[in-house]
Amino acid sequence: MSQALSAAQGSFTRTRWTQLILGIICMSAVANLQYAWTLFVVPITTQFGWSKAEIQVAFTIFILCETWLVPIEGAIVDRIGPKWMILAGGIGTFLAWLIDSQATQLWQFYVGGGLAGFAGGAVYGTSVGNALKWFPDKRGLCGGLTAAGFGAGVALTVAPIRDMIKSSGYAHTFLMFAIILGAIVIVCSFFIRAPRAEEMPPMDKIKTRQGAEDLPPQKALRSPIFWTMYAMFFLVAAGGLMSAAQLSPIAHERGIADTTTTFLGITGPAIVIALSAHSITNGFGRPLNGWISDHIGRANMMCIAFAIEAVCLAAFGFFGNTPIMFIITDALVFLFWGDIFSLFAATVGDAFGRKYVTVNYGLMYTAKGVASLFVPLGNVLTHMTGSWHAVYAVGTGMNFLAVLLGFFILRPAINSRLKLASELATAPAGAVGARASR
Repeated sequence: MSQALSAAQGSFTRTRWTQLILGIICMSAVANLQYAWTLFVVPITTQFGWSKAEIQVAFTIFILCETWLVPIEGAIVDRIGPKWMILAGGIGTFLAWLIDSQATQLWQFYVGGGLAGFAGGAVYGTSVGNALKWFPDKRGLCGGLTAAGFGAGVALTVAPIRDMIKSSGYAHTFLMFAIILGAIVIVCSFFIRAPRAEEMPPMDKIKTRQGAEDLPPQKALRSPIFWTMYAMFFLVAAGGLMSAAQLSPIAHERGIADTTTTFLGITGPAIVIALSAHSITNGFGRPLNGWISDHIGRANMMCIAFAIEAVCLAAFGFFGNTPIMFIITDALVFLFWGDIFSLFAATVGDAFGRKYVTVNYGLMYTAKGVASLFVPLGNVLTHMTGSWHAVYAVGTGMNFLAVLLGFFILRPAINSRLKLASELATAPAGAVGARASR
C-alpha cells in the first residue's frame, strides 16, 4: 500500500513539473512576438519608406490585443481546459508572422499585430493559469518561473533573428520563425492539461493559506480585495513602464548611452549593458520574489518589494548619472518590478480559488493595459518640468502608495478572508453555516 502511494506521488510530481516546463517553453516561443518585433522595424521602414510611427501602430495593436483579450481567453480555458487555447495560440503565432512575411501594405502589418496579440495573450494567460492550478503549494515560485519564460525565449533567439535579418532579409526571417515558433507551441499543446481534483497536493503541504471557495469572475469582481490589488498592480506597472520607456532617451541626454563601459567582465556601450543586465534581473526577480512570498505571505512580500522598488527608482533617477551607477540602479529597478507578474497571479489563486484562476488573473492582468496608457505621461512631465526627475518622483510615489494600500488594506483583508476559510475548513459540519453567515 505504501509503495503504491509513493509511486503515485512520484508520478504526480513528475507530471506537474513536466506541465510547468511545457508552459515555460510555450511562453519562451511567443515572447518573440513582443520583444523581437523591434528588430524588424528599421528593415520594414527601409523597404517601404513608412515612418517608424506608422509601423509601430502594429505594436500598439499587439499590446492592446495581448492584454485585453486575456480575460476572454481565460474564461474559455477554465471551461474547456488549456490544450485548445495553447493550440490556437500556436496557430496564431504561425499565422501572425506568416502575414508579416508577405505584407506589402500597412494594414496587413496591423492585422499581423492583432493576431500576434491574440496568440501571445492566449499562451501567456493559459500558461500562467495552468501553473497556478498545478502548484497551489508553490504558486509564487512557479507562477514566477512561467512569467520569466516570457523573456527567456528572447535571450535564446534574438541573435539568430538579428543575424538572419541581416543575411536573408526580414521577410524570410518572419517566415522561418513563424514555422519554428508556431510548431513549438503547437507540439507542446498536445501534452498540456489541467490537473484533476485528485491530483492536488494535501493541504498540510501548503504553507501559504488558501481560500476555501472557488469564486467565479462575477463574484471576484465584487470583492474589495480584487480592486485593491488592481489598483496596486496599476500603480507599480505604470511607475515602472513610464521609467522603462524613457531609458534610452535618459541615457543619451546624460551623455552615457554610447560610453564604452566594462561591467562584471563585459565591455560595451553602457545602454546595451544596461538593457542586458535588467533583462536578467527582471527574469530572475519573478521566481525569486514569488518563492519568498510562498514562505512569508503575498501581501508581506508586496509591501517589501514595492518599498524597495520605490527606493531603486529614486536612486536611478537621481544617482544614475555615471555608466556604472546607471547600469546598477537600472538592474535593481527591474529586479523588483517584474515580480508584479508573479505576486499578483499567485494572490489571485490564493484569494479566489483554483477553478476560475485563469479568467480571474486575466481580469487582473488588464491593469497592465491600463498602465500602458499612462506611459506618455512621462514625456508630458518631462516637457512640463524640463527634467527627467519628475518621472522618477511620480514612479517612486506610485510605489509607495501601493505599499500603503498593501499594508493597510490588502494585508488585513486577505488575512481575514483566509482566516475565515481556514475556520470553515476545520469546523464541525453543523457549525459551518453559522460561521459562514458572519
